[in-house]
Amino acid sequence: MSMLIDALGTVHQACGADTGADIRVEPRIVSLVPSITELVCELGLSPYLVGRTGFCIHPNSVVQTIPKIGGTKDVNIEKIRKLVPTHLIVNIDENEKPTVEALAEFIPHVIVTHPLVPRDNLALYQLLGGIFGVEERAQELCAQFEAAYAAVDHAPVSPQHVIYCIWQDPWMTVSRDTYIAAMLALIGWQTWSPPNCILRYPGFQWASAMQHPIDRILLSTEPYRFTERHVDAQEKQLGLPVQLVDGEMLSWYGSRAIAGLHYLKRLSAQ
Repeated sequence: MSMLIDALGTVHQACGADTGADIRVEPRIVSLVPSITELVCELGLSPYLVGRTGFCIHPNSVVQTIPKIGGTKDVNIEKIRKLVPTHLIVNIDENEKPTVEALAEFIPHVIVTHPLVPRDNLALYQLLGGIFGVEERAQELCAQFEAAYAAVDHAPVSPQHVIYCIWQDPWMTVSRDTYIAAMLALIGWQTWSPPNCILRYPGFQWASAMQHPIDRILLSTEPYRFTERHVDAQEKQLGLPVQLVDGEMLSWYGSRAIAGLHYLKRLSAQ
């Protein structure tokens, strides 16, 4: 088996590997990442999931019975402590470092994730599959991902410059080093962000943005809940094509990324 290394370079052992082959220690998992909570369930590990955030909503029928421990950034540390977890799964973008450090004081295993491009999902499947002993299911997800990725790779490409909006009041977008931008780049859609900005999710002004060649505006359904009403308003104001896009399909890594690739292929035909 290859080494199980997370986004911070921490080497993890498979569950039970340090207790002897005849002793199986069942994990108790807390996930602070909505997309990874879904992946944990897709890997068949939902019986070991003892805590999740209020934003962990998929698969709905499964997570309803799993205790909520707050949000992705405002977790209830004492509630987590009482769950006695063995493993904590976090993400560099979504969770606050001080919170993770506080949890690491009493949770033995902290798994840090940080997918930046779509193909990072393959390593993510293998990492969790290896740690929790579900390698076969992880390989099935890898095969499904590869098939969906190949289909997008051969989709018609229409190069465009887009602004991907994740928030309003203030307006915010994504930089080109984000997972979302990498997803859109697969179909030749290049995301615009303010020049010389080092933030991954920068704010912007429309007056400045419109000085650059932009082909279409994308309003994401999350984290801000943009609707068709916002689409109509922005089209009237900007005079450019404005499109509502499924934020989960474009920003959620994990098992949702497989459906996301199929969604991308459909977008490329529009």
